[in-house]
Amino acid sequence: MSYLAHRKDFNPYVHVTPEPKKNEPAAKPGLLRRIFDALVHSRQRQAEREIARHLARSGGRLTDSLEREMMQNLTRSNWGMRL
Repeated sequence: MSYLAHRKDFNPYVHVTPEPKKNEPAAKPGLLRRIFDALVHSRQRQAEREIARHLARSGGRLTDSLEREMMQNLTRSNWGMRL
């Protein structure tokens, strides 16, 4: 036997948010969302600075081994630790 799923059996893949009306001001994100966003942006900037320093130390050339080393450091979050 076989079964063909109906489209109503699945949730939509894309969450569509309605456009705000022209007369309504845009909703301001809450305090926790703003704190979380600030932390995420801070970590992103720090990671980009560390990658730039690492790349500058290597003479500006990005090789496979250098990219592998940078990804290992980023995933382990140990940029400050040198082995």
